[in-house]
Amino acid sequence: MSKKRGDRTVPFSVPWFDGREQAAVGAALEGRVAGDGPIGRRVEKRLASSLGAHRVLLTTSCTHAMELALLALGIGPGQEVICPSFTFVSTANAVLRVGARPVFADIEEVTLGLEPADVERRITGQTAAVMPVHYAGVAPDMEALLDLSRRHHLKVVEDAAQALGARWRGRPLGTLGDAGCFSFHESKNITCGEGGALVIEDPEVARRAEIIREKGTNRAAFLRGEVDRYTWVAEGSSFVLSDVLAAILDAQMDKLAEINARRGAVVARYRAGLESWAAHAGVRVPPQLPDREPNHHVFYLLYPDGTSRDAALRFLRERGVMASFHYVPLHSAPQGRAIGAGESRLPVTDRVGATLLRLPLHPLLSAEDIDHVVESVRQTRGAR
Repeated sequence: MSKKRGDRTVPFSVPWFDGREQAAVGAALEGRVAGDGPIGRRVEKRLASSLGAHRVLLTTSCTHAMELALLALGIGPGQEVICPSFTFVSTANAVLRVGARPVFADIEEVTLGLEPADVERRITGQTAAVMPVHYAGVAPDMEALLDLSRRHHLKVVEDAAQALGARWRGRPLGTLGDAGCFSFHESKNITCGEGGALVIEDPEVARRAEIIREKGTNRAAFLRGEVDRYTWVAEGSSFVLSDVLAAILDAQMDKLAEINARRGAVVARYRAGLESWAAHAGVRVPPQLPDREPNHHVFYLLYPDGTSRDAALRFLRERGVMASFHYVPLHSAPQGRAIGAGESRLPVTDRVGATLLRLPLHPLLSAEDIDHVVESVRQTRGAR
């Protein structure tokens, strides 16, 4: 029998909070706490500067950022958006929420992102946009995806939920298409608990997005002194992030470089301890690609089959290692079948969904924790 960890566990994800976040929240509580306040606008400018972007709008979640992007780009009923099935539910939900239809395409073997040839096969006269997901902060073949989008006159909305700080050919992910969407959920590299951001390059699209985000009013223009009063000017909703949460994010941004460096050190230790074992066991580790600069958001293992993965996951949890899987492919989920996607042929997606295992990864992991994870993985049953 395996020996249980007993006195402690290795948690899957832990945000790094300290006195800086507490001080930032305290300062925020002394001022205006609603959305689109001075702290939120400061964070938007910081993000725009770091990304080299025209405009960043903070939102209450990445889900809302994706909904806002699609609405501002004019995508809605009667149209289709091609996205991966190997993604979190928010990618498809955002499409459904604006009245469009998600069309699932398969993923690449190497990056686990959209496979351009399969995307092109699924383009119809109703296709309006492509939504690539930068899984683990690694871009798919964006050259091919951007090219086919130009040729077919499609919008590109990047689901960059996992990708803040990652780059493709030197360019920040989330800035490659018409819109980019980031997440600040507690599981992400930096967090305010729940939050998101929309990155937009076109000034007119940005103007539409800020009106939709602020309940369909021109309040943002009023605060800039561009109009003498604000009023209802378009259909909208409320996607603004409270300044209290923006304050947490402001403090987290101060630590972003160190957080990513710490996560990178964890990944390096995982690679050093597992690459030779993985090669012998028939298990794949994440690739290192010369034109992609990762942000070390995820470290995964791809087992040779689902039985091996499931056995490894059970064994690791018995050892106190809170590993996880990713994802149940959306086309095979109950809601995916309900919208008619259940018959989609997505062989790489199905295989990856059945065999991928995520290891704990966060900036507070100790050397002892990492070594315990490595030792436990090397003992997992089921790999050949």
